[in-house]
Amino acid sequence: MYAFTYERPHSLSDVAKLIEHGSQPLAGGQTLLASMKQRLASPEALVDLSQVPELKGITLNGSSLIIGAMSRHAEVASNELVIKHIPALADLAGHIGDKQVRAMGTIGGSVANNDPSACYPSAVLALNAKVHTNRRVINANDFFLGMFSTALESGEIIKAIEFPIPKKAVYLKFKQQASRFAMVGIFLAQTAEGVHVAVTGASSQGVFRHAGLEAALNKSFTVEAAASVAIDASDLNSDIHASAEYRAHLISVQTQRAVKYLL
Repeated sequence: MYAFTYERPHSLSDVAKLIEHGSQPLAGGQTLLASMKQRLASPEALVDLSQVPELKGITLNGSSLIIGAMSRHAEVASNELVIKHIPALADLAGHIGDKQVRAMGTIGGSVANNDPSACYPSAVLALNAKVHTNRRVINANDFFLGMFSTALESGEIIKAIEFPIPKKAVYLKFKQQASRFAMVGIFLAQTAEGVHVAVTGASSQGVFRHAGLEAALNKSFTVEAAASVAIDASDLNSDIHASAEYRAHLISVQTQRAVKYLL
């Protein structure tokens, strides 16, 4: 690991100033610190976000849950508001990594990193969430731009994520056993706008909504409707863990299971 300076400010305004001068934000550190240890990243300065109160807390605001960016996975999994209003999100958070990862990793860090196999982005996309930053509010459909790429600009950090409460939702993950990342994860939500199906882990470009499955399920919310949709494998990821064709099969099977769960 290379030498670097370390700051731990107590206000969002101080964080913004440090970032504008080149400091790298440090949330839970589950990706950044590992990259630094492997010398794949060498930031000259880190700004620790853990002591900034504006980035914490989970609250109910009308028909939405507001989850602070520095909320740890374990906090999201055990929070009474999340369990009551969006139990699928609590379940998702409770199965990320292992206990150590859940104790340190944050929802804001995961969403900002946009790993193509991460779980949270599927919830953000399926629930049509809004990403609140220190500058603006970004709709979920405009936020994820591809593998490890988002709409966040230089100096912009996530403050909180606003999740509209769905009628029903479920997250099913077929995990890669060693990393516990999603080989294929399906977040299925019945929302005010209709049925949304977000897929993570299957594409090298990251999370996406499956238009074909959504169209079929909005017409007929049945297992048979989900099973009738042909899943194109041509744009899916193929690696040592699973072929593109196998991931296509998993998308279909996991979606059918998700529909059955919600019926």
